[in-house]
Amino acid sequence: MANGKINVAVENIFPLIKKFLYSDHEIFLRELISNATDAISKLKHLSSIGEVKGEIGDPRIEVKVEKKNKKIHIIDQGVGMTSEEVNKYINEVAFSGAEEFLEKYKENDKDSGIIGHFGLGFYSAFMVAEKVEIITKSHKNAPAAHWTCDGSPEYTLEKADKKERGTEIILHIAKDSKEFLEEARIRELLNKYNKFMPFPIKFGTKEENLPLPKDAKEDAKPETQTVDNIINNTHPAWTKTPSELKDEDYKSFYRELYPMQFEEPLFNIHLNVDYPFNLTGILYFPKIKNDLSLQKDKIQLYQNQVFVTDNVEGIVPEFLTLLRGLIDSPDIPLNVSRSYLQADGAVKKISNYITRKVADKLNSLFKKDRKAFEEKWNDIKVVIEYGMLTDDKFYEKADPFMIYPTSEGEYLTYKELEAALKDSQTDKDGKLIFLYASNIEEQHQYIETSKDKGYKVLLLDSPIIAHLIQKLEGDKENIAFARVDGDAVENLIKKEEATVSKMSDEEKETLKPLIEAVVPIEKYTIQLEAMNSKDLPFVITQPEFMRRMKEMQQTGGGMMGSFPEMYTLLVNTNHELVGQILGSKTTKKRERLIQQALDLARLSQNLLKGEALTTFIKRSVDLIK
Repeated sequence: MANGKINVAVENIFPLIKKFLYSDHEIFLRELISNATDAISKLKHLSSIGEVKGEIGDPRIEVKVEKKNKKIHIIDQGVGMTSEEVNKYINEVAFSGAEEFLEKYKENDKDSGIIGHFGLGFYSAFMVAEKVEIITKSHKNAPAAHWTCDGSPEYTLEKADKKERGTEIILHIAKDSKEFLEEARIRELLNKYNKFMPFPIKFGTKEENLPLPKDAKEDAKPETQTVDNIINNTHPAWTKTPSELKDEDYKSFYRELYPMQFEEPLFNIHLNVDYPFNLTGILYFPKIKNDLSLQKDKIQLYQNQVFVTDNVEGIVPEFLTLLRGLIDSPDIPLNVSRSYLQADGAVKKISNYITRKVADKLNSLFKKDRKAFEEKWNDIKVVIEYGMLTDDKFYEKADPFMIYPTSEGEYLTYKELEAALKDSQTDKDGKLIFLYASNIEEQHQYIETSKDKGYKVLLLDSPIIAHLIQKLEGDKENIAFARVDGDAVENLIKKEEATVSKMSDEEKETLKPLIEAVVPIEKYTIQLEAMNSKDLPFVITQPEFMRRMKEMQQTGGGMMGSFPEMYTLLVNTNHELVGQILGSKTTKKRERLIQQALDLARLSQNLLKGEALTTFIKRSVDLIK
């Protein structure tokens, strides 16, 4: 038996482990099972090169909980260790720079990732245990070893009578970590971190029905047997090549990843690259809603089939965090606690690869079956628009398959749209105007008016469209986007002859001050316009620039400060009601007609609410009577 002191530069390292990693103390099980997996992997490698003789069987890992005795056992059938190896790998921990670390963080209680800084994966056990034992027997012809430590630098190392190859770690759970003596809690952690580990992990047993004999009666009940409960899928879909998988395999794996998600994904992208870095994974396009804030943190990051995190920002481009699925890469630089991403050149390369792979897949789908792509557009457009807005490389690749739906049910690419509009929708300066609606219900009247004039109206309704339009206008030459209810529409050169006003200039000069006397001019700019007599008597538009800046502010952009509510009130001089306003013999009737026409215009823009709406309804009833 040997006694000794663990070779560390500071003696209070174990309290530090608890203090600095308390918020992440559940990782102890992931770390110990990862070590067990490494031990089995090493055994298989040594066997493959002939250094381990004979059959090694099918090594597995077992986790056992002894609630009564306050113990957790992690047992593997891996390569094992000799006493010399225990001394080397467990006792002689190199803590270069540990004093500097203590000095740096002595006043900082924030989780600092000490385990990851100094290679302490095994020592994460002391976050939950007051004493740890290691009983291990090497694959070599050497006696088994038994190591014990109570959380201080003191340890004992003696011979053990273990006969089977492998390592058993026994955790004597501390009082403040009793939650980990509950089987449900351990099962939760195994499902979270170790669901796809490459070797079987046994956790308890379960009852399984035996097959009925061929001559069994219809009402016969099958006999049961007790079998080991293996909690993990050792060959998940992403570890296979695309040629091995069918569409149903991908869908089945999606259901395994998201058992509570009942809607199937639209399609998937299988990532598989081994140069200049290793990366595998499967990304799924779900049906994306317009609420960006509810979509993120659905992609999981693994390292060698060990779950690391579901916060993949920095590795997966921001716009693709709206997708689901997972990526697995040993080349993503994580510290040993496997929790903290350290940005470097490899991460950037991986991010660029994922962007390119997704863009290529979308382009392939568009070219292969455009009709199917168009049918999926409303469910995937937010990802594409978000990508074009935030990622220049994706913007370049996405331009050919970015499509613009119209109110007529068409789906046009930018080039197709440009060709369709070049002779029909230009302003007086020759700039091509892309008319669009952001809400087909609220802007229905404006859409119909524009269509009557022969204009093509796009349907662009995502929450970030104002930002993307700004980018497109800056990138494309000689184009501008104008919402159908904006003031820019009136600058279009119309196909038909200009509408002639039925009202003389003298009548217009009389009419304008009458309207200004009723309409609040601090909020509305009055503009007399000769329009079709079928149009509304009053039409409200908003300056395109001001409206767009307000929209961008609502989604985290645009200019700082609040914008005043300013509108243009177009008065249709050819409408019969406007003629009645001009010809009214009493001030009361004239003011009532002006207010009614204004409220109708406000109602069409969803601007009439509260008390003003109540007053409008009462006035409308009076007018009917």
